[in-house]
Amino acid sequence: MQSSESREQRAESRDKSEKKTLHSALCTLHFDVFTLFPGIFDGYLSESLVKSAMDRGLIRVRRHNFRDWSTGRHHKADDTPYGGGPGMVIKVDCVVPCVEEIRASEPEPGVGAGRLLLLTPQGRRLDQRWVEELAREKRILLLCGRYEGFDERVSRILQPEEMSIGDYVLNGGEVAAMAVIDAVMRLVPGVLGDEYSSLCDSFSTGNRFLEGPQYTRPRVYRGLEVPEVLVNGNHELIDQWRAEEAVKRTEQRRPDLLSEPGFY
Repeated sequence: MQSSESREQRAESRDKSEKKTLHSALCTLHFDVFTLFPGIFDGYLSESLVKSAMDRGLIRVRRHNFRDWSTGRHHKADDTPYGGGPGMVIKVDCVVPCVEEIRASEPEPGVGAGRLLLLTPQGRRLDQRWVEELAREKRILLLCGRYEGFDERVSRILQPEEMSIGDYVLNGGEVAAMAVIDAVMRLVPGVLGDEYSSLCDSFSTGNRFLEGPQYTRPRVYRGLEVPEVLVNGNHELIDQWRAEEAVKRTEQRRPDLLSEPGFY
């Protein structure tokens, strides 16, 4: 295990590099969400940090309904699978023209076609490093599946990156898309009150360890006291304590992280 001092020096260097990279990015990060149920996002987009970020023009979220590109009389966007089996499959002939048309229309000049991600439990698992990479993009497009997923030709034609948020199955990709938006937008300069905050979170650039314990008032509750080091005003000791606690918590709860390539 390397010393706290050398680890903190490396963290400080990474912090400066990260801030420089993020500040050089375009101010507005554009999200395009493709879904059969755009109304699911109503509550999410009207609350808390995401609403504040949208109001200030730091991010923009547009929703597109596959059904609007269906050529059928009833705007049917799904059908039974060839070969039989349960459930329905989202049709290729409405998804592909929908994504191609939206992707070709830039939300503002210079944004480009963006990064196309398909949310699926079969994809590469999202982690903080990938989030940091996506935060440097100008535009992210999120494909939300439903039922038994998309016709395989959607992936073969559009060639999206496939992303999973974990080894479990949701009713659809909408909740996963919200998780991606939430994680990425936190790294957009100006979204958080303190930009340094996101760099110190668990798994993040300035702290690949789990974040250590946090305390606030009251100082004593049901016999449990806030550690003395946090109230003595010595910030050098506080920083040292937090670094040590982060290592300790990671060793206890996620020892697997310590063996990952490039962790330190």
